[in-house]
Amino acid sequence: IEYFGELNNMEKTKLKERVKELSEIFGMQEFINRRTGKFSRGMKQKVAFARSIVHNPDIMLFDEPTAGLDVSAIRDIHEFILDCKKDGKTIIFSSHTMSEVEKLCDKVGIIHKGKLADYGTIPELMAKYNEKSLEEVFIRLAGEKI
Repeated sequence: IEYFGELNNMEKTKLKERVKELSEIFGMQEFINRRTGKFSRGMKQKVAFARSIVHNPDIMLFDEPTAGLDVSAIRDIHEFILDCKKDGKTIIFSSHTMSEVEKLCDKVGIIHKGKLADYGTIPELMAKYNEKSLEEVFIRLAGEKI
């Protein structure tokens, strides 16, 4: 994590503080100073997530950020993303978990076969397609039956 902070020209003291902060947020205190080679998938996922945000970017892009994580770690990621939203940061992420999308997203783009099928707020999309859930909108746009 520190290496990636250094790549982003973070000042040493701020970098150490940020690594400590992230290790506390994501429950990595027990293994923060160990090599990742024998880490579980969930531990590696936490480190990769922290590594990508160590420099505190204003715009973040995540691909399935909660895949492979346990319930507690998923909650930590969700809370982090919600806090970033409150701070005015832009977060773009992909997910196949519609409940996660509904919880975290202000606007949603539905991609099907590599193309943007539609984009809007969740209420807008549900109204447009006369569906009761985002999952139903997704299924409809993907051309599959429920």
